[in-house]
Amino acid sequence: MELSNKLFSYVKKFPFLLFTWLFLCLPQWLQAQDSRSLDEYFNDAFMPIAVWWENLVFTEIPILGGVPIVLIVLVLGALFFTLYFGFINLRKFPLSIQIVRGKYDDLEKQTNVEDSLISSDGDLHNTIKDEGHYGEVNHFQALATAVSGTVGLGNIAMVAVAISIGGPGATFWMIVAGLLGMSTKFVECTLGVKYREIGEGGQVFGGPMYYLSKGIKEQGFPTIGKILAVVFALMCVGASFGGGNAFQSNQATAQIIESLGITHSNAGTLLGLLYAVLVGIVIIGGIKRIANVTSRVVPFMALLYVGAALFIILSNFSLIDDAFMLIFKEAFTPQATITGGIAAVMIQGFRRAAFSNEAGAGSAAIAHSAVQTKFPASEGLVALLEPFIDTVLICTMTALVIILFNIDGAFTYGNVIDNNVTLHATGEQIGGVNLTSAAFDASIPGFSYLLAIAVVLFAFSTILSWSYYGLQAWKYLFGKSKAADLCFKIIFLLFTILGSAVTLEAVIKFSDAMILALVFPNMIGLFFLFPKVKQELAKYLKMINRM
Repeated sequence: MELSNKLFSYVKKFPFLLFTWLFLCLPQWLQAQDSRSLDEYFNDAFMPIAVWWENLVFTEIPILGGVPIVLIVLVLGALFFTLYFGFINLRKFPLSIQIVRGKYDDLEKQTNVEDSLISSDGDLHNTIKDEGHYGEVNHFQALATAVSGTVGLGNIAMVAVAISIGGPGATFWMIVAGLLGMSTKFVECTLGVKYREIGEGGQVFGGPMYYLSKGIKEQGFPTIGKILAVVFALMCVGASFGGGNAFQSNQATAQIIESLGITHSNAGTLLGLLYAVLVGIVIIGGIKRIANVTSRVVPFMALLYVGAALFIILSNFSLIDDAFMLIFKEAFTPQATITGGIAAVMIQGFRRAAFSNEAGAGSAAIAHSAVQTKFPASEGLVALLEPFIDTVLICTMTALVIILFNIDGAFTYGNVIDNNVTLHATGEQIGGVNLTSAAFDASIPGFSYLLAIAVVLFAFSTILSWSYYGLQAWKYLFGKSKAADLCFKIIFLLFTILGSAVTLEAVIKFSDAMILALVFPNMIGLFFLFPKVKQELAKYLKMINRM
């Protein structure tokens, strides 16, 4: 025990020593080896890995010019759940709002819970007196934590990528993907609560790892369930490093460098180091601290960003109908400059929506599993709000701002090099968050500075949420010890630095593929277990009707 404590005390000092070395010694050492900057060194090492992984995950089948298998699974699955549950994404939307507002919180206090609400480990929920055993956060905090993991730079930077490559028509397919994704999110988050595990101190461990292993075991396939759970956990750790972390720090750093005009060759790495320190301070506190931070940060940054977007859209009121005409027209008859035609536009829309709202990836089920409830379906209904907020509302607002910015031909849709377009007026090549920033700045001069603040907050809250997702998957794989926790957090913070140093092209390839790789094990599990979700929904609606 004494040896273990000493080892742990040394490990705790490691982040400080590592960051000191990175900040003071590593740039000089690497530049002594060759003439490249630290940012270039990291990018050259990372790009081949990103390209290989993207090609693997986005393997295509030869229809409509080539469609990635992962997107077919994602879209058809979402369509199936929407039809099976009778368009629950639309029918139960008002009920979802009421649950978040706390209208049915009194149900949690009732003691006459039916025996059908027996937990997966055989205990009656109402025999557990410690409130912590029902979860760690309330409905709103769980939603805010999960939304902070989905509403982020995917809504700002990835929408810009989708529009610049796929044109205005990509917006239409993003909206379709968002609406269908609401049903998938309902299914996976209901299962996340149903099959979660609760520790002695009330800590919750949940997500696809648990409903894949335990739920599929109940169906008589324990080996398949265990394999899928391990594969998902591995991919989830990778996704937390990539899309949930490296991409966020990359675009936050890009916006800061652009806004402040920073020219230092190692600016990305140094800013990433600062960002990693700030993230590290928060993630030590676990889900409760993350929930407290995100439940305050998310509403503020959402109001700031959405308010500015609405101002621009309404200021160009006479052009709104033209923008929507472009969206609908080019969803089916895209411009000739876009290689691949309608299939390419659909792929861009679905791909960016999937990255942004993560419906089908299963990641949000990890956050929703921590909710304080006896009724799994209640949180599933709350969760279906996420793709609507994320994709149908915020992504569409971003798309409209960019389309209005380009209404007179500021750049050419589809003419993209390394995810960047060329502005005709200046010849400058920009993409991702910087393209969105230029669109905002064109209507609200100087807003790029406020947008930089919003971007940093979006990135920060998303990184916090994904640190929790990745840590839960890590614990599933390597145990729930303090040493395992700290090991994950150190690696996670290193990816914060790496993401700030590499290019947008490299980080998009890796991040896209990592998040969408989660779809394969997760969707298989959802097809095994969706009848359980129907049972849980019936139970919850029955309890509501008794009130």
